[in-house]
Amino acid sequence: MHLASTTHALLWAYQLSPNGNASIIEADAIVSTLKQCESNDDYLWLHVQSDAEDAGTLLRSIGFHQTVIDSLLALETRPRAMSLNQGTLVYLRGINKNPDADPEDMVSLRTWYNDNIIISARRKDRRLASIQSLRDDITANHAPLCPSALLLTMITKVADTILDTVDEMDESLVGFETREQLRKEDRQNLSVVRRQAASIRRYLAPQRDALDALLRLPDALSHNQSFELREQTDRMSRYVEDMDLLRERAIVLQDELRNRIAEQQGVRMYVLSMVTAIFLPLSFLTGVFGMNVGGLPGTESADAFGYLMLGMGGLSVCMLVAMLWKKWL
Repeated sequence: MHLASTTHALLWAYQLSPNGNASIIEADAIVSTLKQCESNDDYLWLHVQSDAEDAGTLLRSIGFHQTVIDSLLALETRPRAMSLNQGTLVYLRGINKNPDADPEDMVSLRTWYNDNIIISARRKDRRLASIQSLRDDITANHAPLCPSALLLTMITKVADTILDTVDEMDESLVGFETREQLRKEDRQNLSVVRRQAASIRRYLAPQRDALDALLRLPDALSHNQSFELREQTDRMSRYVEDMDLLRERAIVLQDELRNRIAEQQGVRMYVLSMVTAIFLPLSFLTGVFGMNVGGLPGTESADAFGYLMLGMGGLSVCMLVAMLWKKWL
């Protein structure tokens, strides 16, 4: 099938050599270059937009099996690794560093590779900073030796961005923990941290399992690459544990803030209750002596008001002393 010289689905294509050199390949030269790679040690890296209208046409033109095409163009993915059509399929998730994006809205990266080619796919406007960093390394003639080595570099760079996010969230919680007093508006910020930790962990746990599955696939990696992948799997396990710890720390801080607010409200209610208890008998007396009926004592005496105020003052002092004696205050 003829491959068009321009396509919206192809983001870039590189021919990579074991010596680290890289050259850009145009769309219409991919098939011929791939045949050349089958006879030497070079390989191709294709990065495509999976939701472009011509993505399927592009992949079929190169000669990919339909099962591989369907896997690379899948709408919804979760981290996994499996052997597929004489190659290896790996789904990854990376931190979303795009402008105005939430880090927990993790970006899906679909990859498939064999001895001669590795293809990665992502959706429109879902760029991964780790993939761009890898491309910068390649343009600087620091290309990995083979497709599996390039995949490991992808995994490492994705893990690096996850580490940056974990550190940022940890610093945010340290700021809350070292603050002398938490404020009510901090509850919303702590809720954001909890939500981010839970959302990121949702993909980190299966991603750890996917890397472990990739480690067990036969002939997917060399011995040295397996050792390197094991290190990345351990890193992913630590990040899962870090997310659990971050979420627990946020819960503890929220509970502490909630208890402090409840304690402050309790103190205010306690003070109001004490004030009410002191002034309750005084309100009763003012109510009695404020009635406009005949027969009230002291209505004919000029000193009655003074005596009443002295009596009410003495009663207040007695109430206060009684409360102190009962240790209510």
